[in-house]
Amino acid sequence: MDKGGELEPPLALLLLLASRWFDHRSLAELARRGWPRLSSAQSLLFAYIDEAGTPPAELARRLGNSRQATHQLVHGLVQLGLVEVGDDPRRRRGRLVRPSDEGMALATEAAAILRELETSLGADRARVLRELLAGFLDEA
Repeated sequence: MDKGGELEPPLALLLLLASRWFDHRSLAELARRGWPRLSSAQSLLFAYIDEAGTPPAELARRLGNSRQATHQLVHGLVQLGLVEVGDDPRRRRGRLVRPSDEGMALATEAAAILRELETSLGADRARVLRELLAGFLDEA
């Protein structure tokens, strides 16, 4: 659709910018509260890691990364004390990546910050966005 002679930006771009808005503001607020400065890629890993642990290859698949790139992300988060890598009791020589206690505390605080950001949008806008975007959960 046309807005005053200009083309509207593609919906995909608007969704990407909205995602970055949440990510940048939440990471900045975490840093302001004393947490380590994380990259967007590091914060995204927390969205895909299971509390009980996730095999590195599965994390790579979920992130859409190579195993090597995911290994580097995990290694950086291990160095910060936010995730741990341990044996997978279900697979011989298998490994699991899981949040450390400190990582769980960070994830809890990040979730609170995201709720605050959502509230800043206003109840009606947040509700409408949630309803419109919820359909994508089935396709993820």
